Amino acid sequence: MDFKTAVANEILTAMRQAFSEAELPEIATVAGALEVPPDTAMGDYAFPCFKLSKALKKSPVMIADALAGAIHADFLSKAEAVKGYLNFFIDRATYAEKVLGLALNEGEAYGADNSGAGKTVVLDYSSINIAKRFHIGHLSTTMIGNSLYRLHKFFGWRAVGVNHLGDWGTQFGKMIAAYKRWGDHDTVAASGVDEMVKLYVRFNEEAKENPALNDEGRAWFKKIEDGDPEALEIFNWFKSVTLKDAERVYEMLGVTFDSYAGESFYNDKMEPVIEALREKGLLKEDAGAQIVDLTDWGMPPALILRSDGATLYMTRDLAAAKYRKDTYDFDKSLYVVAYQQDLHFRQLFKVLELMGYDWAKQCEHVAFGMVSFEGGALSTREGHVVYLDDLLHQAIDKARAIIDEKSPDLENKDEVARQVGIGAVVFFDLYNNRIKDIDFTWERALNFDGETGPYVQYTHARACSVLRKAEGVDTANPDFAALSDPFSQDVVRLIEQFPDILKSAVNRSEPSMVTRFCVDLAQAFNKFYYENKVMVDEPGTRAARLLLTRAVKQVLRQALYLIGVEAPERM
Repeated sequence: MDFKTAVANEILTAMRQAFSEAELPEIATVAGALEVPPDTAMGDYAFPCFKLSKALKKSPVMIADALAGAIHADFLSKAEAVKGYLNFFIDRATYAEKVLGLALNEGEAYGADNSGAGKTVVLDYSSINIAKRFHIGHLSTTMIGNSLYRLHKFFGWRAVGVNHLGDWGTQFGKMIAAYKRWGDHDTVAASGVDEMVKLYVRFNEEAKENPALNDEGRAWFKKIEDGDPEALEIFNWFKSVTLKDAERVYEMLGVTFDSYAGESFYNDKMEPVIEALREKGLLKEDAGAQIVDLTDWGMPPALILRSDGATLYMTRDLAAAKYRKDTYDFDKSLYVVAYQQDLHFRQLFKVLELMGYDWAKQCEHVAFGMVSFEGGALSTREGHVVYLDDLLHQAIDKARAIIDEKSPDLENKDEVARQVGIGAVVFFDLYNNRIKDIDFTWERALNFDGETGPYVQYTHARACSVLRKAEGVDTANPDFAALSDPFSQDVVRLIEQFPDILKSAVNRSEPSMVTRFCVDLAQAFNKFYYENKVMVDEPGTRAARLLLTRAVKQVLRQALYLIGVEAPERM
């Protein structure tokens, strides 16, 4: 039963009785106007009558009073008028029965409405750099993108995950120059990206004293651009080593991609875009460079070609956007990139629009804040960086130590430590609104009592434990009136809100809404658990509380999956 729609229908029926001569709103308009009061003492739903005042030529108070007297639905315990609002109180037993029945009947599909069927979303996320190790600065783009990928698929979208590799630019010439000067094949083969990073850091340090090294780096990059066999062989080898290193981290995080087409992939796809800009009269020369003037839209010019003819990020991103539309015919294209690139994407979307591509409005920059670690800023260039695989292994080790202390007899400790440790890192990253900066700290991330991943996972494990102990217990005749207390109702209400939370998370590209929901549901269930014994003697009460516990387990597990966190059954 969709209570929101049911309440909206009751309001419309009452309107027809009380205001038969008036032009009445549509059902969707009424349902959209319904509010959920902050305090359940004010009702489960509230309908503000102020917007009807002009159409009905009556005061909101009179409208609310008239409607309240005309509503007598079986699923409502009462409807009352309060200062221009019409407040609805749903019968508690009916509410619990319908919400839990729907959730358990639909199972893992609960909350999905297939609204994305026939639509395609392209998600650009993670976008690691070649010849650099995967560090904590890439955590947000990777996990926000992964969650949005899963959420869209949950709603029936065809999702295409793109890892737009950073595999172009002068830095790769510098890497080759450093390798030719100080590196050797066996050391890089044995140490992988670690050795490449050492070479990169050394190059930048020595270039401070010897600026001519930068010219050497630029010369090697020119060789890559020109297709020099030696330069390409080293460059492609660096890419394969980097991806092999990154794949270990992606596997730990449970993240996959459908495409690894990076910047270099678009080398032969930029010229048609440049020519299209020229044909449409959008290219202008400025100090030898080619630009698109965006002054009329309050932005600096979009630089398309440097004075030496070299292409830039903008050139490649224009080619990538066109390629993705041509290849995937997307209905939505999301770029999960840090907020510092906000201007770049506003320029990109505006240039696409000026080129006559109406699908430019389907492109969205999903911005997020910066990540620091224990208060420290990160810089690969300076060698100050926290590598993500190191962080994940530390999290697993710390989780294992906590498990050894709290649950020494637990089976599969290593597996649970992996789930909890990695889950703690991911959950911490996705907990706050994505635009906020994050300072990762161990004390907060691995806290089993706070608003954290381990806390939610432990709650899921608790629900599993209750259900294991009740295995074989009959739940065929539940007494849903036993779920009329405030603690049970808080849990039921959150389960009912789950579909709306997921829909909002997709529409706003905001996984933190799901993460925070996990905490809210875990907290509500734990209060219920402490206030209401589940395995009571009375069979109807026991059955109802077991069904509620089963629904919590199911919804928590699904919510955690959608943000990329596993749900252990024992902790």
